[in-house]
Amino acid sequence: MDLFHASGTNLLPCDGTVIYYGRIFPEEEASRYFSSLMDGVPWKNDEVVIFGKRIVTARKVAWYGDAGCDYTYSGTTKQALPWNTKLLELKSAAERISGESFNSCLLNLYHDGSESMGWHSDDEKEIARDSAIASLSFGAKRRFAFRHKETKEKVELTLENGSLLVMKGETQRHWQHQLPKAAKITTPRINLTFRKMVR
Repeated sequence: MDLFHASGTNLLPCDGTVIYYGRIFPEEEASRYFSSLMDGVPWKNDEVVIFGKRIVTARKVAWYGDAGCDYTYSGTTKQALPWNTKLLELKSAAERISGESFNSCLLNLYHDGSESMGWHSDDEKEIARDSAIASLSFGAKRRFAFRHKETKEKVELTLENGSLLVMKGETQRHWQHQLPKAAKITTPRINLTFRKMVR
């Protein structure tokens, strides 16, 4: 199933809720946020443990949040950096449009289409069960996909510059998602995923 501009409607056929609001920032404002994040975030290569081996990824990350919002995934624990003004502006926008509240944010920097994220669910124990995750995208357009854990049904869409996607309800229990490789994409994308962590 291929869906693009389904703003306000649930993209998933069952077992969860995913709302794509499309672009919530005009192009010029989105570009300003992209530049501010690219230059103002202390990006670091991510480290993950796969089959007992520590891997350093080309993709870079940063973890921000309220005090006490540590995050452990793929065998590593991150301590939250304090919010800055731009991130608080973006958090406020995501909260206002989604009607949800968040206390942390994982930022990802993909330098080009060769950098990707494999199938996974954001279901770590630190994340409040069935809480919403709001994903803001800046920079290059990228394909994004969901796959049901049992039926293997897929839903795909394109995440645009300045767009907002919200996953909530049972989504992480029943669906995986991925950012596939895209050989023709030569420019970077920054993704912010606002979360509600249990402290």
